[in-house]
Amino acid sequence: MHDIAIKHGRVYHEGRWVKTNVYIDDERIAAITDDDLPAHEIIDATQKDVLPGLIDPHVHFELDLGEAVSVDDFLGGSKAALHGGVTTVIDFLDPTDTVEGLKAAYIKRKKQAEKSLIDVRFHATLKAPKCDLEAYVKTVKALGMHSIKVFTTYSESGRRTDDDAIATLLKLTTKHDFTLVVHAERDERIVHDDRFTHEDLTTSRPEVAEIEAALRLSELIRVTAGRAYMVHTSSGRTVELLKQRAADLLNKKLFLETCPQYLIFNEDRLKGEEGKRFTFAPPLRDDVARQKLLAHENAIYAFGTDHCAFHWADKDKPRLRDIPLGIGGVEFSYGVLDLVVGESVVQRMSERLATLFKIEGKGRLSEGAIADVAIYDATPRVVESHHGNADYSVYTGETVSGKFTDVIARGNVVLRDGLLVMKEDA
Repeated sequence: MHDIAIKHGRVYHEGRWVKTNVYIDDERIAAITDDDLPAHEIIDATQKDVLPGLIDPHVHFELDLGEAVSVDDFLGGSKAALHGGVTTVIDFLDPTDTVEGLKAAYIKRKKQAEKSLIDVRFHATLKAPKCDLEAYVKTVKALGMHSIKVFTTYSESGRRTDDDAIATLLKLTTKHDFTLVVHAERDERIVHDDRFTHEDLTTSRPEVAEIEAALRLSELIRVTAGRAYMVHTSSGRTVELLKQRAADLLNKKLFLETCPQYLIFNEDRLKGEEGKRFTFAPPLRDDVARQKLLAHENAIYAFGTDHCAFHWADKDKPRLRDIPLGIGGVEFSYGVLDLVVGESVVQRMSERLATLFKIEGKGRLSEGAIADVAIYDATPRVVESHHGNADYSVYTGETVSGKFTDVIARGNVVLRDGLLVMKEDA
């Protein structure tokens, strides 16, 4: 007698869809078979898709920017994530420049993440290092992390890491088997002007800043034979040029991430007062860049959301410098991407990320894997509400491919018929 049976669904198994049954015992998938076996709990997945629990590799829950804190803490953020079929997120430690600071940042974020309803992993975050880089890397690994984020910009807040340090880190990726996560914008191209409003965001952070930083990163990877994951690629022109100049590196040494917002919105959304809702970095690009991103989406290794939600009151400021940059998205990423990219989105939100960031037992439906399962009703709908803490969502009014009805995390049903099953109720 199995604990849970998911029956009659269209199951994503070994890279293809098959109609079969999934059986769960404790925290593991016990069997995937056409056999009709008994179970204590049966979930009827007839006419639904059965996916591995999704992974969002790029979220910012409870991010303290000083004057504003992102409104989704780990509890609220994980609730929204579950409605998006996401059972694992990778968040970020606060930026640190020493080994001692890294250890303190890890303890702080681990404590904050205790409220989460799903699994949380972390990227270490390095800023303008003041320490031995190999010692920093060794500490990251000892703490159980397999990635370090750096910024090629934000010199004004002391977060920028220079090319020499990035080159050293890239060399260390091979020696110590980790991935360098890079926010790539050329710092010298960023324009700060107190007169800027939200409508000037694309002037402040121009497309060329991303293009030049991405090409420079590819050069450093070629020289060092390192491995890097470039977050939130915003422009198809960036991808197009990388395919021309560094095609041999893509999906081998240089892994690109983009976010759903860059695939369905363009910079016109920044116009008018409502445009304040669409402020994030890098910003939205023109529609040619968006169309090129869609045309070259095969070069995108994985998808994240850069989820960093704020209330409207936080955004409704006259000056760009006073507006916290970020939007929510973890709940709707699959539904958006499934429409515009198709079924390849499953692998790029699950197995690829589990492999790159060494999330053992996750990212696939197979016997012995951790029982993270998301069940999807692929009936297109218009978004009318959301489950995050923010008082608005940029996806309200947008069409998505369906909704998740049931989610199992580590063998426990945490979303049933579209409703959360809280721990105290389980």
